Order: sequence, then structure tokens, then C-alpha cells
Amino acid sequence: MAEEASSFLKRRFNLPNLREGVYILRTLPFWEKCLFLFFLVIFFISSVLLGWQANNRFLVVVPERGGLLEEGIIGAPRFINPLISISDAERDLSELVYSGLMRTDNSGGLITDLAEKYDVSPDGLVYTFTLKPNLVWQDGERVTTDDIVFTIQRAKDPQIKSTKRASWEGVGIEKVNDLTIKFNIKNPYSPFLENTTLGILPKHIWQNIPSEQMLYSEFNTRPIGSGPYKIDTITKDPSGNVSSYDLSPNDQFALGKPYLKKITLKFYLSEKDAVDAYKRGNISSIGGISPAMIDSVFPGCANGTQCESGSNKTKVINLPRIFAVFFNQNKSKVLLQKEVRQALLTATDKNKLVQEVLKGYGETLNHPIPQGTLGALGLEPENFSADDAKKILIKNGWKLNQNGVFEKELSKKEKLTLEFSVSTSGESEELKSIATLIKKMWEQAGAKVELKFFETGDLQKAITERNYDSLLFGESIGRDPDPFVFWHSSQKNYPGSNVAMYANAKVDKLLEDARKTLNQDERIAKYKQFQQEVEKDTPAVFLFSPSFIYILPSNIQGADNIESVAVPAERFSQIYKWYTQTNKVWRIFAK
Repeated sequence: MAEEASSFLKRRFNLPNLREGVYILRTLPFWEKCLFLFFLVIFFISSVLLGWQANNRFLVVVPERGGLLEEGIIGAPRFINPLISISDAERDLSELVYSGLMRTDNSGGLITDLAEKYDVSPDGLVYTFTLKPNLVWQDGERVTTDDIVFTIQRAKDPQIKSTKRASWEGVGIEKVNDLTIKFNIKNPYSPFLENTTLGILPKHIWQNIPSEQMLYSEFNTRPIGSGPYKIDTITKDPSGNVSSYDLSPNDQFALGKPYLKKITLKFYLSEKDAVDAYKRGNISSIGGISPAMIDSVFPGCANGTQCESGSNKTKVINLPRIFAVFFNQNKSKVLLQKEVRQALLTATDKNKLVQEVLKGYGETLNHPIPQGTLGALGLEPENFSADDAKKILIKNGWKLNQNGVFEKELSKKEKLTLEFSVSTSGESEELKSIATLIKKMWEQAGAKVELKFFETGDLQKAITERNYDSLLFGESIGRDPDPFVFWHSSQKNYPGSNVAMYANAKVDKLLEDARKTLNQDERIAKYKQFQQEVEKDTPAVFLFSPSFIYILPSNIQGADNIESVAVPAERFSQIYKWYTQTNKVWRIFAK
């Protein structure tokens, strides 16, 4: 066939054969040979360039499966279970192993995960979810709405004492069929969808384990979920403590098989141990590092910047968490005086706290909702001055005594001294440093301040009993804020989280209305009014909102899209999109 085609071309176009072509070239003059070779080279180069351009036009770079991540985590997991996870290590693994109906998108929003779609009734009282078809657990069993009903029933079970219980109290559950489920709520609650990010447990595994035995189940350390990764191997040290977990991709993950071939999480007793392991090359990533340690990993890296050195980089992520000194006016009579609270606010140099303690990795805070969160007020500059604080007190009848501490006569029989305590965690070096700086600032303004540092259990007891004059404490506001639990008067007593013991009828009404409205603009307006009211009353000195500092290998792609997380574990929410290797394919074959 090839010979016939060649013969046809020769007859049709009178083309010379190879022998004739060589003969013709030999008979050409030298300058014509050079000219012919020149055009032949030009033709060859042009053909190559045209082919290269055409190839680039129709080829695209796509992620390819492979690569690994070795990350150091501070603390060790005991409960890899979304209902009872407490520590960062436990939440990190729960985020990797489990899926919810919805999943965070790392940009402040939510996407469907196990759910294919959802609908909200016009009155905001009924949420209907439809599952994706053919969902399976990591052991091959089918995922159905029975698993969702079971998980939420367990979350509401008082015997389990789940951290998610409050989110599901009063929520009715109705199974329509194996793929459809309805949630009925008594009153409209605008942040309700946040609840549906809860990781779902497999009923076929947990149903035979009584609630009172849930804490002791082996499935808390060898979990089976439907998330992006599954547990492969668990390594223990000579003492029997878990030292690392190896995870592999879940081929049946609802949002597609992840790209990273392997994830290894290694656990360390302290941040220093994790940083030392990083320096030795035992890990290439650290799941959150304190600003105080950043210089030892990336010398000269500070002021809130993202840095890159060698094969690693830092990722600075917005964390909607606030730190403040909350005044307990029910316990401290001196803090009941509004001018005292205003003077303490005026004496607090928040920028100094952010720069000296957080090394610039955070933002100063003037209100109970941080910047970048729904309903946040603009960050107006504040003037901090010990002299101005003194003027506020003097104007309201306070006088300095011989010890340099302000006093005020309420009556002939009663005198107040500007003396109180600040309680906080003694296990956090950052909080201890912040408390020490605040004490110095306030004493320069004429106060006498005692610092009380507590271990975690003792601090929780003090908070439960509201046994403190003031409390230096952090609150996680969440992606879709609901300040009700922190500021409504009904939450003053435990298990409520109104640690300032704050009561204001106007604020109560604003918070009640804000959580019911489904109109986003109305909700934002109410949150702004709420913050303006709080600002007038000064029930706390709001200090800062910290950043989450994440150390990653430079070759990890896909993680740069993380803008904000409600809790550190959410950095793994989109990990199924992370990759280290790429390939080029024709555009029509790219996903």
C-alpha cells in the first residue's frame, strides 16, 4: 500500500525519488546547496515550534496521584470520634477519617459532602437533605440515612456528654428513605447548616456498643469513616503510647479519590519536641506553631508574614477566635464601676500585645466579632494611654493613695480600692506573657493586679463556678457566628458561655432576632447594633484575634487556597485536593 501511494504521488506531482533527489543536490552549484540547506533548517525549526505551540495550547497541567505528607501534631489522640473529640490531635484525625453531610470550603463557606443536595423550607424550619447515591464506608458497607439518624441520636445522648450535644438539642429527625432525611427545628436558626458538618458514624459498627461504653471502644483509635483518608497502620512507642498514624487515600470518598498517596501524623508531647523533630528532618510539616517558636524554624520570619525557606513554607490562616479579659461584675465590686472598666480599656496597648507576644501573627480586636467574620464592625484605631486612664478615674472621684493605687469613697463607711485579680491558664506560655504585660499596663494606670495561673482542670472549675474577678480567655466564634451563647443573659450560668456575666435586655433581643432571621443583611445589621451596645457597656477588654501558623513543604500544592478555618482541624477539609506531583494531558481529558 505504501509503495502504491508513493508511486501515485510521483506520477501525480512528478516528485523525485531519493536517488534522484541526491543526484539533483550534487549537481546544484555550491551557493544553491547552501540556500537549500538554510531553508531546510528554517522549515525544520518552524515545524518544531509550531508543534510545540500546538501541544501547549491543547495540553494542561493536572495533579497526579503520589507524594506524601509527614506532619507533627502536639498531643496524642484518644478519641478519633467526631462526637467526643476534644484535643487538636483528635479533631485532626476525625477531619481526615470522617465525612459530614456538608464540608467547609476553607474560604468561609460550605459545600456538599455526603449530601448531593439540600433544600430549606420558606419558613426556615425544615432542612431536607438528599444523599449521593452509592456512598460506602471504608469497610465497604453502604452509607444510608440510618447512619445519620444514629449519629445525631448519639450526639444528643446525655450519657455520652458529646461536645456536639448543644448543637442538636431540640432538632427533630425524620428519615424519609435511605437517601433522604429531614431536620425540623422549632425556630429559624440561620447558622443551622454549620451543624451538618458533623462527621457521621457507621451505625453497623457502633449500634452494638452501649452509650456508656462508647469511650472505651477500640473504634475510637481504629476508626472507620467515609472521609478522604483511612487508617493503615498505628505505631506505638515502647511504653505502648501511640507515636504515629499512617493513612492512605479512600478510593470511595464522596468528593473523589485524594491525590496524596500517604499521610503520616506523628505525635509529640510538646511544641519543642515537634520543632526539634522538624529540624532533624523527621517531619516536614507542623500542624500549628506558636509565634514564639516561629523564629527558631524560620529565622527572621515575623510581623504576620508568610515565609519560605529551603523546602518549607509557612501558611498564615485566619482563625475566628477572640481573646479578651472578661470582667465578672457579679464577683468584683470594683469592676462593677463603669469608669474602672473604661480606664482599664484605655490603659491596654493591644498592639504591643500582638507585636511582642504574637510577633505580629494576629489582629487587634475592639469588638466581640473578629474581622473577616459575618457582621464584624470596622477596626477603628484606639488610643491607649496610662495617663488618659488616670484622668478617667480622677474625673469620677478616684484618688491615688500613698502606694500609687487608686481609691474611691462610696460613703463614709465604704471605700473601694482598685484591686482585683486576673485568672488564666498557667499551661499556655502565650497567655502567661499576655497576662504579665496587661498587669504592668494596668498597674501603670494605678491599679493593683494579682495574676492567678491555673492548670486546665482547675481553670475549668473556676469557669464553671464563675469564681474569678476577671478572666483572660479565648472564645472560638466560628465561621458563621452566633454570639448568643457568649453574650445572652440566659447563658450567664454554666453550661452557658457568658463568662462576663453580662446582662443587657436590648442585646438579648438583638441576639434572639439575629439567630432567627434568614435575611443576611438584616442579620448583619443586628450584629453590628449588638456590638455597639457591648462597646458602650465595656463588659470586657477585647484584645486580639490570633492567626493559625501552618508549616508545610513547599511542594504541597492546593493548600494555598486555605483562607480561614473555624478550628485548626479544618485545614484538612480540602486535603483531597492537595498534591505534590503533576502531569500534562490533552485539555479534553482534564477533569
